[in-house]
Amino acid sequence: MLREIRADFDADTIVMYQAYSPVVADAALAAGRFVAPFSFSRMTWIKPSLLWLMHRSNWGSKSGQERTLAVRITRSGWEHALSRGVLTSPETGVHGSAAAWHAAFSKADVHVQWDPERSLRGAALNHYSIQVGIGRDLIRAYAEEWVVGLTDLTPTVQRIAGLVRSGHGAKVRRLLPPERPYPLDPAVARRIQVGG
Repeated sequence: MLREIRADFDADTIVMYQAYSPVVADAALAAGRFVAPFSFSRMTWIKPSLLWLMHRSNWGSKSGQERTLAVRITRSGWEHALSRGVLTSPETGVHGSAAAWHAAFSKADVHVQWDPERSLRGAALNHYSIQVGIGRDLIRAYAEEWVVGLTDLTPTVQRIAGLVRSGHGAKVRRLLPPERPYPLDPAVARRIQVGG
C-alpha cells in the first residue's frame, strides 16, 4: 500500500516517536508527561515510524533532537487527532478545490503529512509514512490526557546507529519496534488519504 499507517500498538495505546533536546526530554521523563520547557504554544509533530524519525533527526545527531522518546498515547486520542486532520497539500478527492483545502488547512487543529518512508540508511522507500502535527488547540489534551507513558529510546537509537555504521544492519531488526498496519475507520482513512 502506498500510504499506510504502520505502528507499534495494542488494544488501547499506540506509540509515537519524537526527538527533543536533553533539557526537554529530561523534564518530561522526570514528570512522566510533557512539562515546561516543552512548548505548549506551537505545533508538535508526532510520528509512528521510528525509522522516519531517525532520518529526520539523523539518529539523534541534530541539534535539539539528541534525545529520542517513545511516547505511548491513547488510541482514542490518536484517532481523534486523525479525524480532525487536514492534509498539508490539496487532494481533489478530499477537498474538492485548492481554495476549499486552503480554508480548511488554515483553521485545522491537526496537520497530516505523508513523506517517503526510510530505510535503515535513510534511503527513500517507495511507500509513505505519516507524520501528524498537533496544533495549539489540542496540544494540552495531547500532553496531559493522551500521553500514558514516555520511554527514553536514546540508548537503543545510539546502539542501532552504531550497528548500521559498522555494517551490521542485519542485527538491527530485533532492536526495531514491531510496527504493523494500523486499522482505521474508512471515513478517517479517506480523509487523510490512507491507501493508494
